Amino acid sequence: MRSNFIDPNVSTIDTVRCADAEQRSLMQTCYLLNFLGGQMLDRCLHALKQAKNDSHTLAALLLITRVCPARQLDKRSLRRIFEAVGLNLPARLLVTATQEDVPAGMAPSDLLSLGATLLAALSTDPDMAAHPQLLATVPLLLNLLANGSKPGAQQKPGGLSPEGDEGSDGGLGQDGSSGSSSSQQTFQLDEATAADCYQVLTSVCALPQGPELLLSRGAVPALCQAVEQNQILSRQRGLPLLGYLLSAKTKKKVWNKHPAELLALLLRLSTDFCRASEPNRLSSCAQLAQFLPPAGMAIESKELRDAMSSVWAQLRPMLQSRLTPRQIGPILVLCACLLDLYGWDQAGPPKFCCLLVNRACVEVRMGLEEPPGNELSPELQNTLTGCYRILEAAMEQACSAVDAPSSAPALPALSLQQSRQVLQVLEEAFSAVMFYLQQVDASRYGDPFVFASFRSLCSWLAEETSCLKQEVIDLLPFLVGYTRHHLQGGAAEQSLSDWMAQASVTEEGGAWTGGEALRYLLPALCHLSAEDAPRKVLLGLEAHSLLVDFLKQSWISLKGRSIRDPSLETACSTLLNFAVTEPERVRMDLCFRTLEAHLSDALPVLVNKPRLLVLAANYCTLGLMIGRLKSPPSGETSGQRRFFLAALQFLRGALETDPGSGPAHVSVSWETSWDEVAELWRLSLQALGGCARAQAWIPALLRDEGWLHNMLAVLSQSSALPDQNTQDVLQEALCAAAQQCPLCKQEIAEAMRRSDGGVLREMRSLKMLVGAN
Repeated sequence: MRSNFIDPNVSTIDTVRCADAEQRSLMQTCYLLNFLGGQMLDRCLHALKQAKNDSHTLAALLLITRVCPARQLDKRSLRRIFEAVGLNLPARLLVTATQEDVPAGMAPSDLLSLGATLLAALSTDPDMAAHPQLLATVPLLLNLLANGSKPGAQQKPGGLSPEGDEGSDGGLGQDGSSGSSSSQQTFQLDEATAADCYQVLTSVCALPQGPELLLSRGAVPALCQAVEQNQILSRQRGLPLLGYLLSAKTKKKVWNKHPAELLALLLRLSTDFCRASEPNRLSSCAQLAQFLPPAGMAIESKELRDAMSSVWAQLRPMLQSRLTPRQIGPILVLCACLLDLYGWDQAGPPKFCCLLVNRACVEVRMGLEEPPGNELSPELQNTLTGCYRILEAAMEQACSAVDAPSSAPALPALSLQQSRQVLQVLEEAFSAVMFYLQQVDASRYGDPFVFASFRSLCSWLAEETSCLKQEVIDLLPFLVGYTRHHLQGGAAEQSLSDWMAQASVTEEGGAWTGGEALRYLLPALCHLSAEDAPRKVLLGLEAHSLLVDFLKQSWISLKGRSIRDPSLETACSTLLNFAVTEPERVRMDLCFRTLEAHLSDALPVLVNKPRLLVLAANYCTLGLMIGRLKSPPSGETSGQRRFFLAALQFLRGALETDPGSGPAHVSVSWETSWDEVAELWRLSLQALGGCARAQAWIPALLRDEGWLHNMLAVLSQSSALPDQNTQDVLQEALCAAAQQCPLCKQEIAEAMRRSDGGVLREMRSLKMLVGAN
């Protein structure tokens, strides 16, 4: 029976097995209401409210489903039905239908159909879909869909009784007793009832917290089982629902919680994809992409690798054939997702890899080189987002092949000439991206596709800023303005956060913050700030102020943790470029005074966080490079003193000596990071000498705080230093202290006279300065 479409030739009295003349009289009266016109719903609801027992209630409900289909009811009418029936009765119908022994005289399929129909109708109202009583039926609906039949022997309270007592254990017997049939009644879930069950789940999923509500009630294993057993509507309705759950921000969480079920499902879908006819395979690309593991998630499975290799084997001839724009889009998105999963290893021979990149570049150019004002469809935006990921992967690998063709990993066996050809088509594609972004105004800064285009361009600029230099300089106002908008918490931040979680092609990472846009742009800013022309533009756009704001904001969340953030180090490198190349701007701009205050607060904390040693080196170097630019006389402030104390503590921690007269070596705590911090440490020592010359109070601080004594001890006891550069910068710093402070000069001379032959005595410039023999 399908309660939304009751056959008028079949007596509803027979359907519900009415037991007495009163029930038959009520049903006959209700049927007469079918001819009464506009007040039909009012009269049905009146009959429903006046029902004396469950049988009467069922009769009235069946009539409502006959004369007032859910699709024809507005929200107010649904609310009135809810107020008359509540959600308890539909739930009791489902429980009764799935009991081990259904009450005599009642067909389980009829009860289930009516209960599912009521829930489906009521769930179309979001308020009712979120009601706890409706949510309580979700596990039961999932169980039905997963098994495709009556779940089995499980006696539950809360069934139907002839008197309508909630919570009764009995069913509806013809004599009003709680008797049960002599044998279990089984049924197969019909398509109409399955559709109602899926409608309820879909309505719940559409709620703001809908995916979480379904996941917490076992939706993923149940739906996977339904698909695996090919239950009714599992492909048509179950797979799209699963796909939505896996495309939302819960994807990584779901894969972590149900890896076995999802892997089995993915292998099944991959097999179906490879066996499908070409038209069906084309239509399955978008679906298969949804079920791949999230980018960056390691799934160690030989079966999965083999399955993805087979998928690539089917994609290669598809991509080589003539395709319409509508057909090629899902293929390119699937290719992008596969690249995220296993890189270029499985993609195929070099010729195909070049073809894939070329087709992605062509789609980008065709999609973006449209006249200004043309709107991009959502389908095209999704395709271009996938193309961007292919471009980014190709950029990374092609640059590796050009920079180090003999050893760097690259596109499979790609020759140097092929790599250069790939870079050429990439340049043309990113030229189109820049053309597109030039047309974007501030009102569209919250558009997720604009962010996708921005992010992809930044990946190219991080590797290549020498091509299209003038176009890049012309785009700087947009790039800086866009990142400033998001750093300052511009509108539509939530839409970008949701998009990053739901995009078909994403990357491993945390939640969206306002600084994400700037993080992508930072490598390009570091390169551009080292060149005269773009640096002047960046200063005119107050890019240095943007970087200082970024450091301050990021420090708020970082100072309570010890998690390295390379973006902060890149921001420091960019500011360091300004400090080295634009000394007058550094002296005059108040932004750098704000930066000094931040460094004086942060460095004392960083020196006690060993995991943040690289950031501490950047902060120390940046502060000292700014400090050397002070114009004498420069008075001491509490903030400056706090910074220099922390800087001296940091600098003397790099080298240590063993007992005896062996060579000095990098300290254990610095050893793992020495390759990254060595140049910064040497630059800091050079800048320290400049600070000693520029600020009269610094030399005395070197002596009073023990840095001078510590360095002289290391140099006296060591037969050698890690390298000649280290010896040179230490000598320069000591010379500056000796020149500016007589007491320092005296202490250095005495240490040289006491030294028996350590590195200290080899510093000829210092020896001549202090007059030591």
